[in-house]
Amino acid sequence: MNSRNFFAELKRRNVVRMAGLYLVGAWLLTQVASTVLPMFGTPDWLPRSIVILLAIGFLPALIFSWIFEVTPEGLKRDADVPPEKSIAPQTARRMDRMIIAVLLLALGYFAFDKFVLTQHRPTASTLRNAPNENSVAVLAFANLSDDKGSEYFSDGISEELLTVLQKIPGLHVAARTSAFSFKGKSATAQEIGEKLGVTHLVDGSVRKSGDVVRIAARLTQASTGEQQWSENYTRNLKDVFAVQTELAQTIVEQLRGQLTGGAVDPAIKATIQAQVQAAEKGGTKNVEAHESYLQGRFFMNRHSEKATDQARAAYERAVELDPKFALAWAGLAQTHIWHCNYDSEGGQKGFNVHLAGARDAVQRALSLEPDLPDALYGRAVIETNFDYNWKGAAETLRKALALAPQDPALLMEAGNLAQARGEVTLAFDLFRRAVAFDPVNAQARAFLAGGLAASGNYEPARAEYARVIELNPLAPNSHGGVGLAYLLEGKFEEAATAAQKDAADWARLTIVSCARWAQKRVPESDATLAELIAKTAETAAYQVAEVYAYRNDRDKAFEWLERAHRQRDAGMPGLRADALLRNLHDDPRWDAFLRTIGLADDQLK
Repeated sequence: MNSRNFFAELKRRNVVRMAGLYLVGAWLLTQVASTVLPMFGTPDWLPRSIVILLAIGFLPALIFSWIFEVTPEGLKRDADVPPEKSIAPQTARRMDRMIIAVLLLALGYFAFDKFVLTQHRPTASTLRNAPNENSVAVLAFANLSDDKGSEYFSDGISEELLTVLQKIPGLHVAARTSAFSFKGKSATAQEIGEKLGVTHLVDGSVRKSGDVVRIAARLTQASTGEQQWSENYTRNLKDVFAVQTELAQTIVEQLRGQLTGGAVDPAIKATIQAQVQAAEKGGTKNVEAHESYLQGRFFMNRHSEKATDQARAAYERAVELDPKFALAWAGLAQTHIWHCNYDSEGGQKGFNVHLAGARDAVQRALSLEPDLPDALYGRAVIETNFDYNWKGAAETLRKALALAPQDPALLMEAGNLAQARGEVTLAFDLFRRAVAFDPVNAQARAFLAGGLAASGNYEPARAEYARVIELNPLAPNSHGGVGLAYLLEGKFEEAATAAQKDAADWARLTIVSCARWAQKRVPESDATLAELIAKTAETAAYQVAEVYAYRNDRDKAFEWLERAHRQRDAGMPGLRADALLRNLHDDPRWDAFLRTIGLADDQLK
């Protein structure tokens, strides 16, 4: 058959018309699906799957049109239909009308989408940050003191204000890490409001000179940059506590006034005053103790071993000056917990000292203020990471989140507990909420990234770990997390290369040893494992167990898991979700071990 006759045959059998009708219909279907499906919360893969299926179906549709013909008696093979009985011309006219109808529908949808839907469809940034009217971010106050070393004081004033506002019912407050990320940057009010998802901004300055402190504060509408309220305070240093209380009350009153369109009535003012006073529990009236506490928070926010030691010294001074300073005791507990979680230098002896210090500080804080969220957070971490008291941790976190539902640290720890208990969906939800409240918090994103990797979402996990590295290049297990995602995906050289950059020995050596084993580079894997054991056996027994489990050396893996249990290893909450331990799941010892640490299904009910 020559090309001219072949094309004529394509037209006679309506193959060309079928191609046109299929393509126009497929375009219309994909456009409608991409608009409608997200409204019902369907997963991202569903619209993509529709496009792929339509593409796959194109060629079979043409082949079907070539082979078969529609007749009054139904479908028949074209070769079996005599020319005088063919109704192909009538079918062609019907298909022409169908093509015109679908084209008109497509054009109508295009116009509707362009001129109606586009005007009302929120952008990606709007969807991420759609703020409610009762939302605010407290930015880092500028340090205008002659002593630039007083930055801890200006940071502390704004951070304490933020913490109080976070505890006011009905008020959405951007988390500290995200709000302070604009410190020293020339971003507009509109940019900050959009990125943090808030409608109002609080900023100001602090000038400290001897015993005199001057605080300037203002409330701004984020969308317009319009100043809604401002005030200057000049006080003796010992009166700074009263200024902070007045600031918090005034800001909440201003926000309520914006919502009601007028002045706040006396009854609401009294309620706000009571709420602010309740949120300020656990503080001190000792000026020197307060300054030491602010120094402790300043250093603790830097998340490094040296800064944590500086924070601990500052908190110790604070509680020495005021033994009833509950917030300082809670801060001191967190410095000890940090070392228990991340520091491998002191070995088992150092771990035991820090754990004892954390227990004592938490107990002192809660004896002073039983409902202090900061102290409840410390107790929950101890119960989850070191005592494996899952039910106790759940009750502690329930109480703490009822008091401070927006606290990213509490949400992260609640997600950590949910993951330990096998509640994967709940854990993801809690990690996502922590990231939503504090988008530039590296630790929150690291928790979310770890959950993504464990559930097989390797590419999204690497993207989240990349954000962690961007936010804090020295964050432990950030590069190691990227390596883990590559390792689980079977990209072993990429896994080793990524993990080599990790600042934490335990994270780096674990992934490199597994990757070299998978590459059958056994001597290198053995040498790396030997280094891991030599450096971290007393504080990272869990990671040693991971390597042996990945190698399918079950006896050694369970031996090291037992040791991790005895040593109160902080890796244990990740046990049930840990992809590196999957080789152990069909071993009878696995269920027995879960029962030993209280993680059997019936024990968690």
